[in-house]
Amino acid sequence: MADIENDDIAIKRICHCCIGETYLASEIRSSGDEAECDYCGENAPSIAVGVLAERIEEAFSDHYTRTADQPNWEEERLLADSELDYEWNRKGLPVNEAIQEAAGIDEEPAADVLEILEERHAPYPDKDNLGVESEFSSESYYEQRDPTFIGLHMGWHEFEHSLKTKARFFSRTAEELLARIFGGTDTLSTRKGRPLVVNAGPKTRLDHLYRSRVFQAEDGLSEALCRPDARIGSPPPKMARAGRMNAQGISVFYGATKADVAIAEVRPPVGSRVVVARFDITRRLRLLDLSAANDVHVDGSIFDPSFKERLHRADFLRSLARRMVRPVLPDDEGIDYLPTQAVADFLATANAPRLDGIIFPSVQVKKGNNVVLFHESAKVAEEAIPEGTEITASTGQDLGDGWEFDYSVTEIVPPSEASKTDSNEDAFLENYLHYTPPPLPDDDDRPETLRLVMASIEVHHVSRVKVITERHSVGRYRSEKRPFKY
Repeated sequence: MADIENDDIAIKRICHCCIGETYLASEIRSSGDEAECDYCGENAPSIAVGVLAERIEEAFSDHYTRTADQPNWEEERLLADSELDYEWNRKGLPVNEAIQEAAGIDEEPAADVLEILEERHAPYPDKDNLGVESEFSSESYYEQRDPTFIGLHMGWHEFEHSLKTKARFFSRTAEELLARIFGGTDTLSTRKGRPLVVNAGPKTRLDHLYRSRVFQAEDGLSEALCRPDARIGSPPPKMARAGRMNAQGISVFYGATKADVAIAEVRPPVGSRVVVARFDITRRLRLLDLSAANDVHVDGSIFDPSFKERLHRADFLRSLARRMVRPVLPDDEGIDYLPTQAVADFLATANAPRLDGIIFPSVQVKKGNNVVLFHESAKVAEEAIPEGTEITASTGQDLGDGWEFDYSVTEIVPPSEASKTDSNEDAFLENYLHYTPPPLPDDDDRPETLRLVMASIEVHHVSRVKVITERHSVGRYRSEKRPFKY
């Protein structure tokens, strides 16, 4: 066989005008050599057909697969069933047509490219191929495939393993992996144009959230009703327990887009009571919407080297959304939450773009979404309550034949300045006896992000809990043990 590099076909020229694939044509137009095209006769920027064959070979290696030339076992069973009118057809396009479609070229240059590639991949270059179909055989068929790159999946596995068993607090490798996954996510969207990074806050579709807390004791419930901004909102750092998206001591705001989702997420036991309230978002935020990641889509050219990496990232983001919201049993939370906690910290402090929180699907309610606002965006505005105000909460009253629930809160504020009489000794004594020290200075310099809507507060009594399961039968088999014969 003649050397391909010196073959007359390989040195033929093809210009950018004869290539319909936009990216490849643009590349040739900007960097190709001016020469006469062997296919259209025009003098224009062009490349050798041998070079075009190499580009097509690389693109097919990354984005196409050669389909099976024989039916698989399942298809053979269908063919063997005389009662079925089943006809087997090979998947994909004939290789010449696949090359034409991929590069946007006519049949003649596609045939030249195929001849170069067929000789390059011939299993027995100096002999008859003996009927063996190889890559780019003229009888082969190809179809475009989904990305199957496992590099990011392996990197994530190592990231999880390292956090749990090696370096928990700092890892350059982990930071590089997360930057590779999440960098530039504000440019990604779904097939229908739904962005992965969305705006929340005033004049947006997501301008409020719901949050709930479960109570089993009367005292805790009354305290929450008296000061819901402090008791239902995000906890102070000293009281912040570790969660899916935060380490212990880091206060974040876990909320939901609907009240029923917020209630379900606290997993209240039967007999408990749940306080749920609406919190308005008072400033503009940017949130990563993992509920859209299942359908993330990227456009590009198979001849663009960066397209492969972007496809791989989109594929990984689809799987990552499922990984980050998978249910975790209570006994495993301490260790299994480490990866998602690290992701949240990275997105809040080191990612480009910086994000204020994450929207992720609920594991408790089908088609429900949770929202976590990171520490810097989790502060709830303190209600303006005059100093010295006495607040009491009532949960109902005994009517003799039983307790009637009737929730209310009463605020008794100090007398106004106009009603005070400095000359009245009794008033002075009364004020002295009811003196309340001023509150400690607030050292939390975070901007306020949420404001509780007092009129939205409700108490839900948990009377039943529905458990949804997947049923799996258990097979049981018995066989007679027989001696082994040599």
